[in-house]
Amino acid sequence: MSRSSADSRPRNPLLVLGFLLPPLALYGVFVLSPYVQAFYVALTDWQGFSARRRFVGLANFGRLLHDDLFWTGLRHNLVMLVVLPVVTLGLGLLFASLLNVGRVRGARFYQVVYFFPQVLSIAVIAVLWQFVYTPRSGLLNRLLGTDQAWLGDPRTALPAVMAVMVWSSVGFYVVLFSAAMQAVPRDIYEAAALDGSSGFTTFFRITLPLLRDTVRVGFVYLAIAALDGFAIVQIMTSGPGGPDNATEVVGLTLYRRAFTDGDFGYATAMGVVLLFLTLALAVVAQRVAGSRR
Repeated sequence: MSRSSADSRPRNPLLVLGFLLPPLALYGVFVLSPYVQAFYVALTDWQGFSARRRFVGLANFGRLLHDDLFWTGLRHNLVMLVVLPVVTLGLGLLFASLLNVGRVRGARFYQVVYFFPQVLSIAVIAVLWQFVYTPRSGLLNRLLGTDQAWLGDPRTALPAVMAVMVWSSVGFYVVLFSAAMQAVPRDIYEAAALDGSSGFTTFFRITLPLLRDTVRVGFVYLAIAALDGFAIVQIMTSGPGGPDNATEVVGLTLYRRAFTDGDFGYATAMGVVLLFLTLALAVVAQRVAGSRR
């Protein structure tokens, strides 16, 4: 073994361990410990407002199998899981490609405009769009000349909420994809242009493959947001789950079971199921990306 490699070894392993233990302890207390507590609470009938907890095993998870409201919320979450990443990432890639590859004038200005919703809190966004969707006097109805109750009609409530989620998220991915595209050497695009490649072919044969890892990360983030959707649904829709539970999501069901019904053990079981669904989705996304690579 060479002298340089031997010198690169830590001289005092105890010193390294001393630096690692405090952050690991903090991580265990503030990150891992709540997960362990949640798994335990999901196996009890804890009501949330007393110290009494009775161990019920997997009974809470058995109740989920027969909870129609939970399955309705999960179905809506799955619809959002399909629509939200596809539409948001598609628009983000389109706008970023136009601004960076298409050389649109004033690209910096448009990036700021696209990113503007990111500086607003989700509560502000939800309240603003409530006014946009207001029947008769709302901006959307004024523009379309209709009297549609967008958030009060079971047919349009969920699409209206998903449209707001896309609007509030797409600006971040425009900036993210723009940064990734700016890292691609311009020689590649110039060579494609000399070969007579169209914009459509350049996007799918050059831009998209080079941005695959960035797109994968964006998909995971948006998938987590789609499996949540609690805050914007609760603020925008009137009453629990909107009209005829048209906008019910698992996070909203969980919230009502815990803080309205006082059934924290059952609500925590929903959270555990949602956690494993999110982890499974992230693992699948990583595996698919690895197999394609």
